Amino acid sequence: MQAAQYIGNKQFSIIETSPIPPKDDEVRINVGFVGICGTDMHIYHGVMDARVNPPHTIGHEISGTVAEVGKNVSGFSVGERVVVRPLDYCGDCPACHAGHSHVCHNLKFMGIDTPGAFQNSWTVKARTLHKLPANVDLQQGALIEPLAVACHDISRARVTAGEHVVVLGGGPIGQLVALVAKSLGAHVLISEPNENRRQFAAQYGIDTINPITDDIAEFVKQWSDQKGADAVFEVSGVQPAVDAMVQVAAVRGRICMVAIHSQKPQVDLFQFFWKELELLGARVYEHADFEMAVDLVASGKVDLKPFITSISKLSDIGDAFASMDNNPIGMKALVSCEQQ
Repeated sequence: MQAAQYIGNKQFSIIETSPIPPKDDEVRINVGFVGICGTDMHIYHGVMDARVNPPHTIGHEISGTVAEVGKNVSGFSVGERVVVRPLDYCGDCPACHAGHSHVCHNLKFMGIDTPGAFQNSWTVKARTLHKLPANVDLQQGALIEPLAVACHDISRARVTAGEHVVVLGGGPIGQLVALVAKSLGAHVLISEPNENRRQFAAQYGIDTINPITDDIAEFVKQWSDQKGADAVFEVSGVQPAVDAMVQVAAVRGRICMVAIHSQKPQVDLFQFFWKELELLGARVYEHADFEMAVDLVASGKVDLKPFITSISKLSDIGDAFASMDNNPIGMKALVSCEQQ
């Protein structure tokens, strides 16, 4: 079998290796498709070399088929199609004991801290698996992981039907947050300067605004019948969005911080006092978020197919990553890891 290793300096090496037999609590997966996410691109650009310690097989947005099952594993059978929730938690820290294993004190993110999915075969703990229904293909399955991120964000912000939701940033995660909010019956607006991404949102019937040319605070006021946004999602990671999030939030609005900021942003704390705002952090996902994501796709409430910008072979993984650099308006590039 083959595996792609990131070796540094925007380079990958395809190596020959052998499948890893599953331990008693593990499952070996024949990998189908793996998505390239923003974190993978950060690794590709070299900013996470100290953490991933090249050479290293990365990748965590994965779909595949069960190939082998450990002797103590129940509930999964050879041939079943699955996705992986790529979190390896310790189970014995205060966060895990409190039921928050997704933010475990000793969390290892699979595909970053441990070997990942850009290979023909991947062996993982059975507790990380979720089954795919028959009507969800492996290509869409590879996008369940980023959709689960959006489901977790929406859950943290407690979005309900009829509310006004503003998403600051129209990249892949921002678009998915908007779609999940829309599926719950919320009124949704994406603030995004890139015209192509505004057009992408429009095909799903989502309202958009260009924050460069329009007054977003005034626009949201009119859009929400003078109330403001019940929930705001900061997904862009830039200071102007941090400024806007407090301006557009309604009295007692909820602001969910999704983006990772490279520098400490300045936050207008006076607005939190004046409007009794809430600021919520949202990191990765929980088991229920993956189940919600699978259900949204299986039920037809969220169609992930338009997100797939390109599909490349594992042997062409370097070109797939380069294409994301050369096409920054693209949504999701998939790598086919099925053994030829």
